[in-house]
Amino acid sequence: MQHGKVSILIPFKNTAHFLSECLDSIVDQTYENWEVLAVNDHSTDTSLELLTSYSKRDSRIKVFQNKGNGIIPALQTAYAESSGNFITRMDSDDIMKPSRLEKMVKSLVQHGKGHVAVGQVKYFSNRGISNGYARYEKWLNGLTFRGANYDEIYKECVIPSPCWMVHKDDFERSGAFHPNRYPEDYDLTFRFYEHSLEIIPCSEILHFWRDYDTRTSRTHEHYAQNYFLDIKLHYFLKLNHDPKRPLVVWGAGFKGKSIAKGLQKKGMDFVWLCDNPNKIGKKIYKKELAHFHALQDLKNPQSIITVANATAQKEIKVYLDKLGQKPMLDYFFFC
Repeated sequence: MQHGKVSILIPFKNTAHFLSECLDSIVDQTYENWEVLAVNDHSTDTSLELLTSYSKRDSRIKVFQNKGNGIIPALQTAYAESSGNFITRMDSDDIMKPSRLEKMVKSLVQHGKGHVAVGQVKYFSNRGISNGYARYEKWLNGLTFRGANYDEIYKECVIPSPCWMVHKDDFERSGAFHPNRYPEDYDLTFRFYEHSLEIIPCSEILHFWRDYDTRTSRTHEHYAQNYFLDIKLHYFLKLNHDPKRPLVVWGAGFKGKSIAKGLQKKGMDFVWLCDNPNKIGKKIYKKELAHFHALQDLKNPQSIITVANATAQKEIKVYLDKLGQKPMLDYFFFC
């Protein structure tokens, strides 16, 4: 049963080598009521010609030129041309499982507005997947299986950019692609969270995520670590921080220093903790670092934890749990 039209937004730039697989996976969807709004972001290869040839064979595929430069203007251009009841994204180098659209539409119809349909993902590459990406995939799919994506939203992007779908009204309510803030997928995820869109759990792999050396998320400055940290701090202060409570930063590595610097730029006071004996009692950015036991002297603190080591994270969590503190209320892992 075809419940409504799905608008699939696809920015593309120099992905001719992968486009046919991507488009074929859309054409082969079991759910047929869809439109593709593909926007050429100034390609210099044969991507535009290839996509134009597909559009001539299938009227559901429409091609436009980016009115600006980059992914956000391309997505804005695509969305302005959309007419669907449901909105979703697709990366021009990835592959949809044939049932992806059908599963997501069915979930949204069943649960109604105020929800986000997501799917599990699978990385693939002609050279194999690194341990880092394998861990990310396992972590992400574990959250998606439970619909618990927001529980760890400050760690990494918890809704894969090409594997979500929402009602158009909910997309509008969440700001669509209007904020010019990168990484755009992570920013959108936070806005879904801000507007209380519930995640619909999914136990199936619906999307195949291609990895290769020149993919945008590997090479573009907008996807560097400092951009992620800026977004995390922005939304933490907006959505979860209680200004009446003492603010604590754990860790003095790159991320800890970046968060500390960001807080100082905003004129915000905080207590800086670590367990490195070479740093305790020393000053960084004119701020003295204290032993983490100093947390117990604070009244009802909120903690940003920037410690990346997995073993150390577990130890910190055990310590905070013993103090009766709760995740996503009293402490937030930023990595």
